[in-house]
Amino acid sequence: MFKDNPLLAQLKAEIRENLKTVEGNIKASDKGFGFLDVDGKESYFVPPPYMKKVIHGDRVKAVVRSEKDKEVAEPDTLIEPSLTRFVGRIKQRDDRFYVVPDHPLIKDSIRCRPAKGLKLDLKQGDWVVAELKRHPLKGDNGFNADVLEKVAGTDDGYAPWHVTLARHNLQKTAPEFDGELTLIDGLERQDLSHIPFATIDAASTQDMDDAIWIEKVEGGYQLWVAIADPTAYVVEGSDLDKAAALRAFTVYLPGKNVTMLPEVLSDDLCSLKAGEPRPALVARLFVADDGTLGDDTEFTPAWIQSRHKLVYNNVSDWLDGSGDWQPANEDEAATIKLLRDFTEARTAWRQAHALVFGDRPDYRFELDENGNVVTVHREERRIANRIVEESMIAANVACGEYLRRHGGIGVYNVHNGFEDEKIEDAKALLAQHEVPVDIDQVHTLEGYAAMRRWLDGNKKQFLDGRLRRFQSYAAITLEAGPHYGLGLTAYATWTSPIRKYGDMVNHRIIKAILKGEQVAKPNDSLAQHLSDHRRLNRLAERDMGDWLYVRWLKPQAGADTQFDAEVIDVNRGGMKVRLVDNGAVAFVPASQIHDVKDELDVNFEAGTVLIKGEESFKLADIIKVQLTEANEETRSLVAKPAK
Repeated sequence: MFKDNPLLAQLKAEIRENLKTVEGNIKASDKGFGFLDVDGKESYFVPPPYMKKVIHGDRVKAVVRSEKDKEVAEPDTLIEPSLTRFVGRIKQRDDRFYVVPDHPLIKDSIRCRPAKGLKLDLKQGDWVVAELKRHPLKGDNGFNADVLEKVAGTDDGYAPWHVTLARHNLQKTAPEFDGELTLIDGLERQDLSHIPFATIDAASTQDMDDAIWIEKVEGGYQLWVAIADPTAYVVEGSDLDKAAALRAFTVYLPGKNVTMLPEVLSDDLCSLKAGEPRPALVARLFVADDGTLGDDTEFTPAWIQSRHKLVYNNVSDWLDGSGDWQPANEDEAATIKLLRDFTEARTAWRQAHALVFGDRPDYRFELDENGNVVTVHREERRIANRIVEESMIAANVACGEYLRRHGGIGVYNVHNGFEDEKIEDAKALLAQHEVPVDIDQVHTLEGYAAMRRWLDGNKKQFLDGRLRRFQSYAAITLEAGPHYGLGLTAYATWTSPIRKYGDMVNHRIIKAILKGEQVAKPNDSLAQHLSDHRRLNRLAERDMGDWLYVRWLKPQAGADTQFDAEVIDVNRGGMKVRLVDNGAVAFVPASQIHDVKDELDVNFEAGTVLIKGEESFKLADIIKVQLTEANEETRSLVAKPAK
């Protein structure tokens, strides 16, 4: 008799109007209850019955009331769901299908069915892409989702690759193309096939987009940088161009690359293969003996023919006086030595006037034919890697300045140093550690670079780790701006157009300038699109690595094996460490650090862990750990300090 009673509904509404309401994000626990986090300021308990109306991560408006002398939050209005499109695994009960989102904190089974018009053969454990269609806070009777796509079967050994690409909504295959490719840019190309360019890459690289040559001239070096020219074949606005723009970058995952361009272009027609004539955009740079980059860089559309495909380790071994490999002839040997001298000069200039990244190793998975990890190779960044790195950085600096001189239109990498709202915290930390720089100037490019040079020169890894929490992220913009992370006034990449759509755009702008044409500014949405996809690619690479590490290191969980590990983060729950020899990241919970909670102080702000008031661990420490858990469901490694 009370159902749909307007007086009762009015009474409920009046009661709610007099109750406190808050807005925040739902945080679920594995006990059935949860919390409503109000932007990190307040937290309200959400009892299990109320949690049945929400999912971890939902942003909601909630009514706060007292129950049993305790303030609790009852979710009332959905502001933004945490799940829209998501990846999950199928569960089957009787003749009904459910999907469990692939998320470490979401355990809910959501009723599901194939989307209208789709016929999918679903089985227990299958990986799928689903879309949430119904939500209790939207007046629906429970949660419900449509299955949009089957990603991988339950027994598919390559499920990690398929799932990772699907989760981040990245393309699974290269663009298809079966048409005819012809030169279309109408440029008069200079014949530079007489210049003995060479590529330096990993032995397995197929998409070679840069070749270099150097000669000694009065007062310094003349460096020639030849870059593959896919815009010679890809018409702006064509279907091929749109496909490249959609992808934005080539996706590099262990054992699988998804190229931005059709493989016939990236791995063949545009790849600067030895002995093959190729269209290229070539820059001629002057670099003084002290490493100063000249301001008269010339860009030239050309035909080139690389002489040799050199391999990083071979070149490094030869320069180090080890290994069996030898240059093809005396001219090539002399060129390699000149490249080394140029690299040392340029590195010294950047160390004195800009910034140089620390030499962190790369880690490479070796996989068998079934996608299982055989081992992980730790690869140091040796002299041959630095030769290519310094050559490309110099070329990209020259491009940034060239574009800025010709109207400033282009695709730039920009980094603004410390975030505006965190600059005062950074200054206070620098003052606390008595860093001998002008602290009031660290918001400027010069002041920031001076600070970073001091940190690097004095091996202040601990302080560096704390300061990084105040730094902004690098961004892609369509206007010139400084790159604080490199210590440079402008940086525009054009050296990887096979792999980066932004570099293709810069090629077209350079060509327009050379033709004397009016340069059209790219669509304003391009910068955000490129930034978003760069972030997605990095997340995909990280997620794929986490999954493979868990599979590989599972036999070590609970064993006595000890690993050297660097402390890379300290938070309220414990420490995050990176295993030095293989690059895997593991979490060390506070409970594994010390079993008496009151005697433990895990200080996020200070980046330290104190036991009984004594500092036991801090950021950048190298410690010994043992793995205690390798959870493939959450793709996480858990460790404890070795005794």
